[in-house]
Amino acid sequence: MYSYTGGCQCGAVRFRLNGKPKDVSICHCRMCQKAFGNYFAPFASCHPADVEWTRGAPKHFASSNFVTRGFCADCGTPLTYEAPDGLSLAAGAFDDPAALPPTVQYGIEGKLPFTDHLARLPGHRTEFDIESAPFLTDIVSNQHPDTDTPFWRGPLSQPGDE
Repeated sequence: MYSYTGGCQCGAVRFRLNGKPKDVSICHCRMCQKAFGNYFAPFASCHPADVEWTRGAPKHFASSNFVTRGFCADCGTPLTYEAPDGLSLAAGAFDDPAALPPTVQYGIEGKLPFTDHLARLPGHRTEFDIESAPFLTDIVSNQHPDTDTPFWRGPLSQPGDE
């Protein structure tokens, strides 16, 4: 049986998808762009009964008369798209998003023309220009690890507060 875990950036909300998603998609509609603060939103569609909230639960915003969107109330990570036709989880919130490549695009009427060319842009590793951003050598991530943990430190805690 397939099982995929994920959660928000801070770790206050964690989930498990039991089974394969119905599809993995990218939505380009303007509402999804705003909800994710991005050019598009990646989703894994699933049956609500296949999702288990293993830590916390999303807070919800009704983005329309039919759709609610779940997010972490502590760190703001987008987590769900919930509509009469089902539930979708934010694909980037999974612990291993590479395991869920998109297979279809929706809302293409809102697709920004340059998104087809993103892969052709020059790419640089984070440490590429360390001289212009020397703070990068001293970053300590407060992001929750991409795995289930027995505890959660909380939004204002520091590493070592376990």
